Amino acid sequence: PDMTFGADIIAGFPTETEEMFDNSLRLIEDCALTWLHVFPYSVRNGTPAARMPQVAGQDIKRRAAALRAAGTMQVRQHLTAQRGTTHRILMESPRMGRTEQFTEVTLSADQLEGEIITAQITGMLGETLTA
Repeated sequence: PDMTFGADIIAGFPTETEEMFDNSLRLIEDCALTWLHVFPYSVRNGTPAARMPQVAGQDIKRRAAALRAAGTMQVRQHLTAQRGTTHRILMESPRMGRTEQFTEVTLSADQLEGEIITAQITGMLGETLTA
């Protein structure tokens, strides 16, 4: 079936090793995770994680950037593969809707908000498909 997956990933959670981080990077590609939300870990006083050995701040930033870059690559691969395909699109505004895989699509003509239309994907603009 034509489906996409997403994930929320915390970069630099206490005790995260380079090996654990590398596993997270591989997971993004191996599972073709298209929609990522990457969060750099930040200490919250009074939590159990605040008492654990912390990852250095510069490592957290580097890891978060690498995870986001891997996610961007997955999004681009997904969008590129959609060109020429036909999708059902739920219209969220007159010219913007989402496919069943949650991919945003900008349309060239106004549609009724809330309507489900069928359209052929003609290209992409940034991280948005066009039809």
